Amino acid sequence: MSRIGKKPIPIPKDVTVDINGRVLTVKGKLGSEILTLVGEMELELKDDTLFVINKGAPEDKQNHAYHGLIRSLVANMVTGVSAGFERNLEIVGVGYRVTQQNKDIMLQLGFSHNIEFAAPEGITLEVVDATKLKIKGVNKQQVGQVAANIRKLRPPEPYKGKGIRYSGEQVRRKAGKAGKK
Repeated sequence: MSRIGKKPIPIPKDVTVDINGRVLTVKGKLGSEILTLVGEMELELKDDTLFVINKGAPEDKQNHAYHGLIRSLVANMVTGVSAGFERNLEIVGVGYRVTQQNKDIMLQLGFSHNIEFAAPEGITLEVVDATKLKIKGVNKQQVGQVAANIRKLRPPEPYKGKGIRYSGEQVRRKAGKAGKK
């Protein structure tokens, strides 16, 4: 048995769960998510608690891996529709800044042109400061992917540390040239 897969998933009061065969629908105040089960997994709802049950053979490694995966995905869905997910980015560098344009953002990252980044469906981009950006959404994977895509536009470089980084990320710095003596 998977240690993660065995853990129960508590369902908050403002979240509704609908199990229709192999399709799970979770609805909350922030939106809704749909998941189709894979492998030989079943979901069981008891007293505002959801359990993922592995009906496959114990020696089946693929099914064993799915057990923990499905439990994590369902737990993330419940958290996403009730509280949501958020990722913070910091922009470091002289002249580097971000501005809000309706739902999209405009980034000035030291290139000869500005970069316009359109917010995908279900994601909210919020400029907190000229150098701070918040990415919010219901789907954890989508929030992380959008944050990674924005960071990829100008990743932090190791000499001066300029670029886009996650909030709290430590950038390993390198010593520059020693120079002539």
